[in-house]
Amino acid sequence: MSIVSVYAVFANAEEAERIGRTVVEERLAACINILAPVRSLYRWKGKIETADEVAAILKTHHWRSDALIARIAELHSYDVPCVVSWPIDKIVGAYADWVEDMVIRDR
Repeated sequence: MSIVSVYAVFANAEEAERIGRTVVEERLAACINILAPVRSLYRWKGKIETADEVAAILKTHHWRSDALIARIAELHSYDVPCVVSWPIDKIVGAYADWVEDMVIRDR
């Protein structure tokens, strides 16, 4: 099994849910966990900025991760969205099977 987590940061919960629903409907991700708001500090155009944002974790098969990342970036409101994938080292077998079924097998 090659399940990965894709971590993304959104402008707000509505954007996270809209994009999350789209990629789940398109079978690019099995699910999205929309997390509590986060406070981000970053350098942008020469200044230190702060923003209240919403982080999320999506689960998919590694074969779908490039398409998922591209689709999130396409739908995202930011010019430079944070969208990264993390490999999963250990996973409950039944959960891995479910993720795979949602994005690969059950088409």
